[in-house]
Amino acid sequence: MSYTTADPGPPALRLASTGTLTYGLSVGEVLGVSTLNGARLIAGRAGLERIVQRLNVMEVPDILSWVKPNELLLTTGYPLRNTPQSLDNLVADLDERGLAALAIKLGRYLESLPPEMIEQADRRGFPLILLPNDVGFDDILNQVLTDILNRQAAVLARTEEVHRALVQIVLCGGGLQEVVNEVASLLDVAVVVLDADQRVLAGAGPEEHIQAMRAFNAVATHGVPPQGGNPALSGGDHMMVPVVAGGFDHGRILAYSVNGTLRETDLGILERAATVAALVVTKQQAVAAVESKYRADFLRDILAGRAGDDDRVVAHCAGFGWDLDRPVMVVVAELDGRARPGDAEGRAGRPAEAETSVARGRGADERLAQERLAAAWTAVVRRHDRGAAVASFAHEVVAVVGADADDALATGPVQTMLKEASALFAEHLSVRRTFSTGISRTVGSPAALPEAYEQAVKAVRVGRQLHGSGARAHFDQLGVYRLLSLVSDPEELHAFVRETLGELAGDEEPELVDLRRTLQVLLETNLNVAETARRLHFHYNTLRYRIGKLERMLGPFTEDAHLRLNLTLALHVLRMRGI
Repeated sequence: MSYTTADPGPPALRLASTGTLTYGLSVGEVLGVSTLNGARLIAGRAGLERIVQRLNVMEVPDILSWVKPNELLLTTGYPLRNTPQSLDNLVADLDERGLAALAIKLGRYLESLPPEMIEQADRRGFPLILLPNDVGFDDILNQVLTDILNRQAAVLARTEEVHRALVQIVLCGGGLQEVVNEVASLLDVAVVVLDADQRVLAGAGPEEHIQAMRAFNAVATHGVPPQGGNPALSGGDHMMVPVVAGGFDHGRILAYSVNGTLRETDLGILERAATVAALVVTKQQAVAAVESKYRADFLRDILAGRAGDDDRVVAHCAGFGWDLDRPVMVVVAELDGRARPGDAEGRAGRPAEAETSVARGRGADERLAQERLAAAWTAVVRRHDRGAAVASFAHEVVAVVGADADDALATGPVQTMLKEASALFAEHLSVRRTFSTGISRTVGSPAALPEAYEQAVKAVRVGRQLHGSGARAHFDQLGVYRLLSLVSDPEELHAFVRETLGELAGDEEPELVDLRRTLQVLLETNLNVAETARRLHFHYNTLRYRIGKLERMLGPFTEDAHLRLNLTLALHVLRMRGI
């Protein structure tokens, strides 16, 4: 069970369970029982650590159909007496079926074993044991089975005792650290509990061992070590068990022994520790979820203007560790590419069952992405501003952070937070996702936070519309879009577009959409016909023809500055469509 950096791959993970392992004796221990005093190992010394969990007797020709893994097979060679040629392949057949060893009596039916059989057993590390003629199979069966059962009983008793001790720790208010300390003390090894993102939740032992286990788990789980981490544990034994509860993978618990003192029987203790750790993690998550919901509900009330006067809000927030009695600004982060209700993209020809399954999977992905976004923002904001308020709502993450009065556009700390949150969010997701961010103006009191929140929401949505996914926009940088977003009645804006652009307001006719594009470039170049023709790749005369057609539809905009202003505003409103 020892692995080094030269190993071809990590050990297989053992699913956490309670009492599911059947322990036995090694072949070397079996050779030490009194009834086998005269037994002699004639081949396969490398396999003495193979585990014997049961015994069987081979006295029928078709024994291969009945053997099971981890068996010690006893035989006099009677079924093989007339077919010595089958002995050459017997070792390979038994080894492939997972047998622990073969013990045989010679002299009565077989005089000797072929050299090829002995050579093959040595090459495969498959123990061949020569039994003395005066020992009965029943004596071997009785003594070895008794020892196996005693070993199982002792291991299970110790495991149960450890389980009760760990549960008692939790019942007395202990957490992961106390559980890890107990396991490390019992096994005399270093132990660490990691979450699914390779973060150390609790650890006992030298710091270098804890970091080595963290790096090893990253390799075993994802194939890539964390930045700055060693690719694997160098020397010693290690065990790794998933921490699973309710079908959710909460991380790993790892044990590491420099001196190679870990035994197979210690896996049961580590499994019990994983079960208890899963209970602790589940409890912590439940408490955190309740606290998070309470905080989010109160922040939602503040942003909706229904949390009370400033003094009450400041006092209540102090209990959460939030400091809102200072200049602050609101930051809203929203996932890009979120499926909207009723979105029919990709549904044509898809059965209802498949559509439901796709929607369910997409919903799970959205929840995971939202959780990762909230976790990234919470970690980064807490690092830079201990008094900031952070909460995750249904479709966005909102942070109320301290503002520098001399940094009206938040080019300092908030921009640093944005970069770090983006990096942390991308690191925690296997699928590439982005989010857009909106920043409000600085406000000086909780009473002004509802307006600041609306500004941040408008900034994130207008910014995404203008700049695409991953946009970062400050409300004061939206220019004319800021003024348009302040119009409370969207229908009034849409009516203005229809009245100003007429037929060009729709998207149904490709020819009209193309004409609208021509108008937009003309206005952007301040009616520079040559520059517009160059941008649109038109002949000069073609563009002159189009200008005439546009004036017949819209009026003499080349001569009327007010009409040009109205047309420009209408095009800006169209660009904000969907906000």
